[in-house]
Amino acid sequence: LVFYPYLSNFIYFRMFNNYCEREDLHMYKCNSRRLQELIEQFSQFGATENGGVTRLSLSDEDVLARNYFCECCEALGMDIHVDDMGNIYATLAGKKDVPPIVMGSHLDSVEKGGRFDGVLGILTAIEAIRTIKENEIEVDIPLMIVNFTNEEGARFDPAMMSSGVITSKFAKEKMLQSTDKNGVCFHEALQASGYEGEQANRLKEALAYI
Repeated sequence: LVFYPYLSNFIYFRMFNNYCEREDLHMYKCNSRRLQELIEQFSQFGATENGGVTRLSLSDEDVLARNYFCECCEALGMDIHVDDMGNIYATLAGKKDVPPIVMGSHLDSVEKGGRFDGVLGILTAIEAIRTIKENEIEVDIPLMIVNFTNEEGARFDPAMMSSGVITSKFAKEKMLQSTDKNGVCFHEALQASGYEGEQANRLKEALAYI
């Protein structure tokens, strides 16, 4: 389905309807109840009063969420890799040797943040992969779920730190020395978390990002 800027919204609507009504397409539905259960499970990592979450980057709560994320992905037969900034990449292999379609977001939160912000991008991706696996769909393009480290920047400044490093927006050595309010530097927290991986594992290319 190709979009052209000069067409009216009505024409787009008709094109989309025709696309969805094609007999050669089969539309699969995700399991909303299963997704809600997954949201509830992750909301326990750093749960606060009134249904909020405090899950600062590389804190004990964040590590618990990371561990469970990896467990969920490994149960789906996905390969797990971690780069030198603690970004986690879970990949479902495809038939073609091409860059992956990348989904995801981040598991860390601000202090007393919402239970959906950031994490929902990862949990909906997990549910999408679960739906693919339970319907025994063989994908052509590899599918990747990524968890970026310290995306919120609530513990270590700046925000979008690790995604910024792998895209060359920030210098790695400077980011490693960023400290939290207790004087703990990012590199110390990264090493303590057990999620300091290899630079070779960084995301280098993606076919698309959702």
